[in-house]
Order: sequence, then structure tokens, then C-alpha cells
Amino acid sequence: MTIDNQPIAATDTLDCSGLLCPLPVYKAALALGKLEAGDILELITTDPGALEDIPAMARQRGDTLLSTDDNGTTQVFYLEKGAA
Repeated sequence: MTIDNQPIAATDTLDCSGLLCPLPVYKAALALGKLEAGDILELITTDPGALEDIPAMARQRGDTLLSTDDNGTTQVFYLEKGAA
């Protein structure tokens, strides 16, 4: 994945394939909680509900959703941990 033609270098990857709501959100929040501000989490899901749930979680936590890729069966999110 790239932003402005620069590759996104994830600090950590969390694969939540096969998990349904609320588990991807819960596990992503736990993973982000272990990272330092500015670190990037690559999150992989197969729950289409994550397309709404993950951006909402990022806003509520003060994190930044850098990128979302949805190929119809898998969603990949890049989230930058906020300072809060």
C-alpha cells in the first residue's frame, strides 16, 4: 500500500481474517494500545462491517486512518496511532 507513491511501512500487522464484529475492532484497539504514537498498524479483516467500524474506532481513539483497501472479500487498513 502507498500514500503519495510512498510505501506505508507498518510497525505491526494484525490479521483478523475470519473474525466478526466486534472482534476486529476490539483486537485492533488492543494492538494500537501497545504501539507508540506515530506507529502504524496494518489490519487485515474479512468482515465487511469493518469498513464502517474501523474508521469509527480510529476517530474515537484519536488515531488516523491512513488507507483502506477493500477487494470485496478482504479489507486492509493502515492506522497510525495518535498521541492520546
